[in-house]
Amino acid sequence: MPTGRISFAALLIASIIASHSSTAYAETVVNKSITYFSVGGRTAEELDKALSENGPLMKGTGARHPGATKIKFGGTVTYVKHGDRCAVGSAKVTLSTRLILPRWKNRNKANRDLGLVWDTLSSDIKRHEERHAEIARNHARKLEKDFLALKPESDCERMQARVARLSENAIADHDRDQARFDRMEAANFDRRMVRLLQYRLDTMKKR
Repeated sequence: MPTGRISFAALLIASIIASHSSTAYAETVVNKSITYFSVGGRTAEELDKALSENGPLMKGTGARHPGATKIKFGGTVTYVKHGDRCAVGSAKVTLSTRLILPRWKNRNKANRDLGLVWDTLSSDIKRHEERHAEIARNHARKLEKDFLALKPESDCERMQARVARLSENAIADHDRDQARFDRMEAANFDRRMVRLLQYRLDTMKKR
């Protein structure tokens, strides 16, 4: 059962704020939260059905997934005048990530085998979504540095246009990296689950 995500990447908002400060600075504000949705069932088939019916909805495809990460970028950019040139004065990139994970309400009553499968799967779903959040954080931090690295323009209107293009390209790069990660995870899902299950079984035997 492959894991999935929901990505709502909003274009970073660039605003012009008149300033004459000569020191440029950057700030990344990251907020991460986790929410859970309940699934029921006492067999593998019932759990599979519950995940398919209750998992977060991927709006792009209309399909539901056993886990998701909602991602939203935002922020502000200010500009400073240096003589007759306009440069980025400060950049604040905000990132909000919300992980949506399953919680099995019948876990405490499960037999050993089904409990083992669920624990392995749910841990892998969480790892997968945590990685999506990490990819987003890396892109947010890179974006703030790229803003400050922009060379001054002849006026602030041109500077604002460059910031807007950089924002659009950064969001596109982010989405491509997220999609690439999903493809790699899907291709390796079966082998990964077998390996993880075997590891947990071996660990249980040593106790």
